[in-house]
Amino acid sequence: MGLNIAFYTDTYLPAVDGVVTSILNFRSELERRGHKVYLFGSRNITRGSSHPESRVFLYPGLEFRPYPQYSLALFPYNSMNKLKSLEIDLLHAHTPFIMGFAALVSSKVQKYPLVGSYHTLINNREVIKAYYPKNKQLKRFTSRYLLKYVKFFYRKCNATTAPSHAIMGMLQRYGIENVSVVPNSVDLKVFNGRVSGEAMRESLGMRDGEKMVLYLGRLSREKRIDVMLRAASKITRKRKDIRFVVGGAGPSEAYYKGMARRLGLQKNVIFTGSVSRRQLPKLYAAADALCLPSTFETQGIVSLEAMASGKPVVGANYLALKELIKSGKNGEKFRPGDYIACAEKIEKVLNNTDAYINNALETAKEFSKEKVTDKLLDVYNLVLAA
Repeated sequence: MGLNIAFYTDTYLPAVDGVVTSILNFRSELERRGHKVYLFGSRNITRGSSHPESRVFLYPGLEFRPYPQYSLALFPYNSMNKLKSLEIDLLHAHTPFIMGFAALVSSKVQKYPLVGSYHTLINNREVIKAYYPKNKQLKRFTSRYLLKYVKFFYRKCNATTAPSHAIMGMLQRYGIENVSVVPNSVDLKVFNGRVSGEAMRESLGMRDGEKMVLYLGRLSREKRIDVMLRAASKITRKRKDIRFVVGGAGPSEAYYKGMARRLGLQKNVIFTGSVSRRQLPKLYAAADALCLPSTFETQGIVSLEAMASGKPVVGANYLALKELIKSGKNGEKFRPGDYIACAEKIEKVLNNTDAYINNALETAKEFSKEKVTDKLLDVYNLVLAA
C-alpha cells in the first residue's frame, strides 16, 4: 500500500539547487512506485498563489535579500489543516528553517513521525559571513546560536538522513542520533554518456580540439570558484587549448567576473548565467571535466551528474568529495584552496580523459535514484514501525 508523504522545504522551483534537485528526484521515484508526495514550500509574496504542479502547496513569504531565489514563509502553520485532509503518514523536512520548523510543530501537535534531511552546511563560517546579518554583534549571535538550533531541530526528528558518511559523522559528533546515510541521487535516464554536447559547444563558441572545464552551481564565496579561476590563470599562460565555463548564478557573480577580468581571463572563461534543467545534460556532455573546488559540499549533486555523463571530477579533498572522488579512477582530488594543485589535477585529467570515463559511469550507477530511493524507504519504514 502506498504512503502519503509530506515534503517540507524552504527552497523550491524556480530556484534550482542541490536541495531542489534531490526533492524532485525522490518525489518522481516515490510517485512512480505508487506513493503520494505532497510538497509544502514557500513562494515570494509578489508571485501568484497557484502552482502548476498538483500536490504542491506554497505559502507566501518574503524575499531573502542575500539570495533572491529564496523566500521565507510568513505563516505556514495552517498547513496542519491540509495535512489532516490528505491523510498523511509521515513528514519529511528537507530544510530546518521556517518550513522545516512548521513540519516539526505539525509532527509534535498532530503526532506525525518526522524525518529530517541535512542537505546544507548552514552553520558553515563562510555561509554565516556571506548570508547572515552584517552587524558584527548579530553575526556573532547567529554564529553562536545557529549550531544550537541545528542540534535542537535534528534531535527532535524521529530519524535524520545525511547525504554522505562525512556528514553523518559530523551530525553524530553533534549528539544527533538515528542518523542514516541516504545520498542524493542522479537520474540516469537524463544524465548519461549518450547525450550529445556538440550543439552546446557550438553555442558557447568552443573551437574544434579545445578542452572544456566546467564549474556548475551557485556563484557564492563558499563555493571557492576563485581557486578554479586562479588555476585557470596558471594553465592558460602555457596552454591555449583549454577554456573554462562557469555555469550558474548567485550573489557573488559580479565578484567572480571581476576576478576573471583582473586575472586576464576574458577570453578563457565563459560565464553562462543560470542554466535551465533542460540544458544541464547537454552542458555536461559538452565538457571534458567538472571542477568542484568547494569545501562546502555535503555530497555535491553536480559531481554525480557529471560522472553519470561520463565526465571525471576534479575536486577539493574535503568532506563528501573526499569519499566520492577516487583519484586515478573517476577523477582527481587536490588540497583544499591550493590552486596550483588544482591546476595540476585539471591538466592530468584533460591529458587522459578516456581513462576516467568507465569508472565515472560505474560510480554514478551506485547513486541511481532507484537505488537511493530504496534507502530512503528503509528509513521511512523504520520510523513508521517504531
